[in-house]
Amino acid sequence: MQINVTLNGASLSSDVEARQLLVDYIRGTGATGTHIGCDTTSCGACTVLIDGTPMKSCTMFAVQANGKSITTVEGLKQNGELHQIQASFKEKHGLQCGFCTPGMMLTSAALLEQNPEPSEDDIRWAISGNICRCTGYVNIVKAVQHAGEEMRKS
Repeated sequence: MQINVTLNGASLSSDVEARQLLVDYIRGTGATGTHIGCDTTSCGACTVLIDGTPMKSCTMFAVQANGKSITTVEGLKQNGELHQIQASFKEKHGLQCGFCTPGMMLTSAALLEQNPEPSEDDIRWAISGNICRCTGYVNIVKAVQHAGEEMRKS
C-alpha cells in the first residue's frame, strides 16, 4: 500500500505492507530514537506525536498514519537547537539509561503545548503511560516543570 506522511517535517511517500507497524516503518527511515519496548502499549517507549497527539506506534499500522504528520524525538530539535524539553531533561537529569526518554519527551512536549503550567499531578498523569525503570520519575517531573518555566519565559 502507498502512504504519504510527513516525518519530522519531511514529506515521505512509501510502499508499505498493510500489516507493517508504524514503529517499524519509522525506525526503517532512520529515526531510531523511537524505541521498541513491549509491543503491547504498556511501556510507551515507542511514543510519537501524530498530528501533535502522543500515540504508541507499536500497535498502530503505518497505513493508519497515511496523510498524517509524525514527530519523533529527532524532530523535536529545530534549527540545530534542542527543544526546551530536551534541554531540560539534560539539565535536570531526567534520564538514566535513556530507553524511555524519547517517549517521555514527546508526551511531555505535547502536555506543555496544551498546558504550559502543569501541576506535578498533571505531569504524572500525562506520563503515566510511559514506564521508566531507572529514575523513579522525580527528575523527569522536575525536567518537565523546568521546561514549562523556560518556555513561558520566551
